[in-house]
Amino acid sequence: MERGRLTLFLFIRQIINERIDKLINKDIIDAFKIIAKDKDIETVNLSYIIEELFVNLMHKKYGEENDNFSCIVNMDKGEIEIYQEKIIVDQVSDSVHEKSLEDAKKIEPDLEIGDPFIEVINPDSFGRRLIFHAKQFLAQKIKNIEKESILQQFSSKVNEVIIGNVHQIQKDRIFVTHENTEMILYKDQQIPTDRYRRGEIIRAIISEIFTSNKGPEIRLSRTNNNFLERLFEIEVPEIEDGIIEIKSIARAPGDRSKIVVFSSDRRIDAVGACVGMRGSRIQSIVRELNGEKIDIINWSDRPEVLISRSIAPAKPYDLYMDEEKPYAVAVFEDDELAIAIGKNGHNIKLASQVTGYTIDAVKKSEYNKGESKNIVPLSEINGISESQILNFKDKDIVSVSDFLESKKEILLSVKGIGQKTLEKLTESINEYLESKSI
Repeated sequence: MERGRLTLFLFIRQIINERIDKLINKDIIDAFKIIAKDKDIETVNLSYIIEELFVNLMHKKYGEENDNFSCIVNMDKGEIEIYQEKIIVDQVSDSVHEKSLEDAKKIEPDLEIGDPFIEVINPDSFGRRLIFHAKQFLAQKIKNIEKESILQQFSSKVNEVIIGNVHQIQKDRIFVTHENTEMILYKDQQIPTDRYRRGEIIRAIISEIFTSNKGPEIRLSRTNNNFLERLFEIEVPEIEDGIIEIKSIARAPGDRSKIVVFSSDRRIDAVGACVGMRGSRIQSIVRELNGEKIDIINWSDRPEVLISRSIAPAKPYDLYMDEEKPYAVAVFEDDELAIAIGKNGHNIKLASQVTGYTIDAVKKSEYNKGESKNIVPLSEINGISESQILNFKDKDIVSVSDFLESKKEILLSVKGIGQKTLEKLTESINEYLESKSI
């Protein structure tokens, strides 16, 4: 990059100080080529940039309204020719568009009034102000091509895993270099247990390319569900070959993940293939995710079987389902409830996500006492709208028991729920509970 800047400076100084016969030669194009090579710009684009640059300089000098200028660049021969088209007149009143017959005959004696005349522009006529503009124009054009190049190169690589080097570490982000391109891994896309040092190798997925006024920004993720999916594709050839299909994935990054798999070949055990001999495949993925627990679930077209498998390592004593909701109540032995819910509620939440069912976990003792009347979805309560149900769900409040066990300030923090609305909803729930007690 520094070499490119120095070459550009010397080139501009050359335009100011030297003669045209030394300027319009291969040296100029070589100067641009060095800049282009540093910026990874194709030769075709470079020729267009040079042509546009000199035409732009003409417009700056003679006015934007004048379009009788052209520039031809021959990259192979190293030639740059700038032309101004004029008409031969007896007496010049517009020097931008006209050439006197007397001056024209000094060059071509056979010319007459009304004939077109092509005048070669001498770069010596460019003043320092125009040269400064040329530098700005060139820098902007190169920057625009860099943006387009990045977009073209990486737009097709979204959701692909890259291997890069940690270049710079900041409080809220990490800058990663991959193929001489800078990418960003924000804090919220890092696994909580991730710890990196400058120069270390890092694997992540390209999650998106964000375009702003500053240019394209390639964003990475290690918490994305697709990152886990790509890791399995890398480690398990049967997935890449299409023999094993990943049905769904849910993650609590750094703690636990659940992945539902299905084998189209009955001879191949989907779970066993993902685990690998002596756990070799799954251990490789777990190491990459810093010890994140991964539950591999064998898919079933029977929802009750799939839900039971998804709640593992806990085993439900009984399961009550409403496929239309879809909603399920999983009943556990009292000492297994904590296992079913999991750390920070992750196990039951992830099971809900991979199955598509809202799952409530209850103790067997409470269910037998009839306290299960509280374990019903809020959609059963009259007076609660669909939008309110969705807003409650954002706070992990999906059932009557969730509502009753939540603190008032949590309920009031739900979008669209004020004091009066909360009172009405509480009244509706109490009416429902009373009706179930009759």
